[in-house]
Amino acid sequence: MKAPNSVCVYCGSSSRVADVHKDAAHTLGDGLARRGIQLVYGGGRVGLMGIAADAALAAGGHVVGIIPEHIQSAEIEHTGLTELHVVDSMHTRKRLMVDRSDAFVVLPGGLGTLDEVFEILTWKQLRLHDKPVVIVDVDGYWRPLLGLIDHTVAQGFTQPAHRALFTVVDDVDGVFAALAHEPEPALKIPTQKL
Repeated sequence: MKAPNSVCVYCGSSSRVADVHKDAAHTLGDGLARRGIQLVYGGGRVGLMGIAADAALAAGGHVVGIIPEHIQSAEIEHTGLTELHVVDSMHTRKRLMVDRSDAFVVLPGGLGTLDEVFEILTWKQLRLHDKPVVIVDVDGYWRPLLGLIDHTVAQGFTQPAHRALFTVVDDVDGVFAALAHEPEPALKIPTQKL
């Protein structure tokens, strides 16, 4: 795959996490910007989300935040982004993040990140998109999730071929190598306009 123009980053909004995760968010945001790749994310200024956005902006990158009204009203939106779109619902937010992105990178996160990663993988399984999904297993964070997915395969609930819906890398450097080896997306999905 040629370098994507735009990458959606799914990650946590908590700041109460180990420095290794904060460092990964910073490295990813900086790395995307230095490669001229737009960062698309949930629009927050806190946690790994804010760190990745700030790092991309500091490196001269283009950062698109998409945040639902009910979260924006809690005043956690990042007001210094290149673009900040306030939308009516979580469903609209997630669809627009997909529409605006050529690939997806998953850093450590909590329930919201789990929701996003399972949805983007399910959409890929259902052929609603065929864009690359890269899970960054920083310090072994995602090993329990990967074990669960393998368990669903072993129990017959997930087809073995669906384990190939995503790529796992150990660190942020691996993200860019993984994206370079992904095939070009072939599905042409109509997109929604902001």
